[in-house]
Amino acid sequence: MAPLLETNGLSVHFGGLAAVRSVNLAIEPGERLALIGPNGAGKTTFFNLLTGQLKPSSGKVFFKGQDITHASVFSRTHMGMSRSFQITSLFPLQSVMVNAMIGLQGVEKSRYGFYRPMFKDKDLVKAAQELLESQELWDLRDEIVGSLAYGQQRKLEIGLSLASQPELLLLDEPSCGLTMVESADITKRIKALGSKITVLMIAHDMDLVFGVADRVVLLHYGEIACEGTCEEIRQNAMVREIYMGSRKQLGGK
Repeated sequence: MAPLLETNGLSVHFGGLAAVRSVNLAIEPGERLALIGPNGAGKTTFFNLLTGQLKPSSGKVFFKGQDITHASVFSRTHMGMSRSFQITSLFPLQSVMVNAMIGLQGVEKSRYGFYRPMFKDKDLVKAAQELLESQELWDLRDEIVGSLAYGQQRKLEIGLSLASQPELLLLDEPSCGLTMVESADITKRIKALGSKITVLMIAHDMDLVFGVADRVVLLHYGEIACEGTCEEIRQNAMVREIYMGSRKQLGGK
């Protein structure tokens, strides 16, 4: 089976600093892959290269067999790539419902007209309701997003990242800032995604990583230091050294 996403020698330099160094990575359709590493390892920079927010200094990015190295963020989204951010990218002064409708308009240009009043568009209202119900947020539709608990904001953003029905979902620290209960809920939701959605996520939460991932890749100083199954990563001496030998951080008891 051909990889859904592949990078060949992907690198980016900021002045004399190599933030990502010759990364070769292939992600299979339907795979759940976690990218881990200490702060400053280059994880978010690597995500920005995949989504087109940064252009590489060298190397290539392929998606569904096509070279997308120089494709725009917009075109990658319409090819089937979607991303949620470490810090929520919602409209905090608007309601949950308005955020959902704006998000749907942004990914379904062929169906929804920007110049039509949103709440008069029955198809858009119905789609927004379905999206919010899927995230158990329909009862909060009239609440201002900025007044929601952070965990509820994260659920909304992840729901919006699914609005485009992506083939590849990139999640940047999906459990960041959440309580244990909220993190467990996010883990459950990611696990419940169908096999048609491939997931690549950055995470420090090792309970989330070991609860979701089929494969784990450790990025260190912008390079792939090691990779393997959850059990292989759990037992890997290099991983333990980088994470300061903490059994708790590696999901041990």
